[in-house]
Amino acid sequence: MVKMFILNKLLRLGPGFVPLCFLVLFSVSACAQPAEHVRNEAFLMEEKNIEKSTVLLNNEGKLIPLKGLQDLTIASVNIGSAYASEFDSILTKYTQIKRFESSVYNHDMLTFNELNDDLKFYNTVIIQVTDQSLNDPRTIPLLLDLQLNKQIVVCLAGDVQSLKLLNFLKSPLIWSEKKYSGYANFAAQLIFGGVRATAKLKQDISAKYLSGLGFESSISRLKYTVPEEVGINSAALNKIDDIAAEAIRSKAAPGAVVMVVLDGKVIYNKAFGTRTYTDPTPTRINDIYDLASVTKTSATTMAVMRLFEQEKLKLDTNVGAYIPKARNTNKSDISVREVMLHQAGFIPFIPFYMNLLESDYRRDSTAAFPTKVADNYFIRKGYFAQVMWPQMLKSTLANRGKYVYSDLSMYFMKEMVERQSGVPMENYVMDQFYKPLGMTRAGFNPRLRFSKEEIIPTEDDRTFRKTLLEGYVHDQGAAMVGGVSGHAGLFSSTNDLAILYQMLLNRGSYGGTEYFKPATVDMFTARQSTVSRRGLGFDRWDPESTKGYPSRLASPQTFGHTGYTGTCVWVDPKYKLVYIFLSNRVNPGVSAKLIELNIRGRIQDVIYEAIAN
Repeated sequence: MVKMFILNKLLRLGPGFVPLCFLVLFSVSACAQPAEHVRNEAFLMEEKNIEKSTVLLNNEGKLIPLKGLQDLTIASVNIGSAYASEFDSILTKYTQIKRFESSVYNHDMLTFNELNDDLKFYNTVIIQVTDQSLNDPRTIPLLLDLQLNKQIVVCLAGDVQSLKLLNFLKSPLIWSEKKYSGYANFAAQLIFGGVRATAKLKQDISAKYLSGLGFESSISRLKYTVPEEVGINSAALNKIDDIAAEAIRSKAAPGAVVMVVLDGKVIYNKAFGTRTYTDPTPTRINDIYDLASVTKTSATTMAVMRLFEQEKLKLDTNVGAYIPKARNTNKSDISVREVMLHQAGFIPFIPFYMNLLESDYRRDSTAAFPTKVADNYFIRKGYFAQVMWPQMLKSTLANRGKYVYSDLSMYFMKEMVERQSGVPMENYVMDQFYKPLGMTRAGFNPRLRFSKEEIIPTEDDRTFRKTLLEGYVHDQGAAMVGGVSGHAGLFSSTNDLAILYQMLLNRGSYGGTEYFKPATVDMFTARQSTVSRRGLGFDRWDPESTKGYPSRLASPQTFGHTGYTGTCVWVDPKYKLVYIFLSNRVNPGVSAKLIELNIRGRIQDVIYEAIAN
């Protein structure tokens, strides 16, 4: 008991406080464990205590965990909590949140009402209150008012007497007597289904809050935790840090972000290096990267899967049935299945940018030159339809039936997606997947939504665009069509990709919503070719053991994709694993060192070794 009391006290001082000498309190064998491992074990013990004491009340309508994120405009309001920063940082991992601090308002009723006014455009409000703030005469009137016309969730870390003050509340209430950061972390994850509510009130608090009351909730989204929760010593994953440091030291890439999700739990997410070799700004875990060919699976294939389920796009129907301009070409009788498997006979790519004439572009935008390729670079109106698309339609076919990886395949798939959905592909995937999943940083043309400082630069393009590419797609062909293509153009953070691929690992479900039928996910991600390792759109584990692709320890069930800019996402259903690596290895120019050093594969090896030990 004494040891646990001291342990809890140290935890409340912060995760960096536990000294090595503290381990003497436990055992000689514990002293041999790294401090991080001991802190994580202590964190898990304390989290169990928090779970046992955190009660979900007033959840008759099953609002918690939140669902239908695409329809929610969410504000997080802090009225007195000292742990709002941690609370909000967790909330933003699940969806878009606007943060409000009551401290910015003056201490009188009129200006406190300004807070109420500021919330008028939000239909869901998450409110943190404390013992002190509930005794503020302004707080309860605000809650009463918001409850009338908004969906609210109240989080109270406070005493029993404070809970009595909330008898009027009809909306969900998350209560615990534990008043420290662990509660803030747990409550934030509980709201979105990263953790579950199980606790009941242990005594009668009031006429409304009686002993034994407390709703149970379900886990439906990612949990953010430590490796020890899934039986991995955090020290085993420190080898990832060493490999990432090697990559940066060897100038394989200026920086990178790595994420590991195991059994639906984010157990590792670290950023390494700097934005570029000349910009010393450290990378951050929420930085946005150019995904390159990871676009193929994260956007185009997702759209194809949805249209396939709706029977608007059939795998064994020919291209000519969906694209009228292809009917009088050699592409007409190629099946959609062949295109998705890279067995259509398309040439690998066409260097469109090398054929540009000076009359085809301008440095300033005009009505005649509307398509933005990069900063100060605009292509003339109709260039894709008049030049690029005819070149693709007229291109030669060779080796049909054999595996030849081709970017042209996804130009054709994008055209089919847009024809069969009636929606531009960037809007289609945003509305069908990214918004409802809570992916806040994924999308095409990120400069339309984010500042340059949030996006990692790729190549310093001296040949084509004559500028450093900051938020404009690296792939030249995708850039020439305005940044949206079937083979490249998507940007994202690691967290957003984790959400998307966890949905696939869940065989189509996430956050209480079914995005695909399990059979659809199984079919597209399984090996579907007799001549290659490929699935439908997805790359897969290579059965040739000498290649060790994507990792020498990956299971045959593994699917995902890599990207030219130095990215990859791999899902291994056998181990319930999602592994994400994002980098800008093309900065300042294209380098093969990331591939030569097998950085991505070796990091994946470390993950499997940690699982096995």
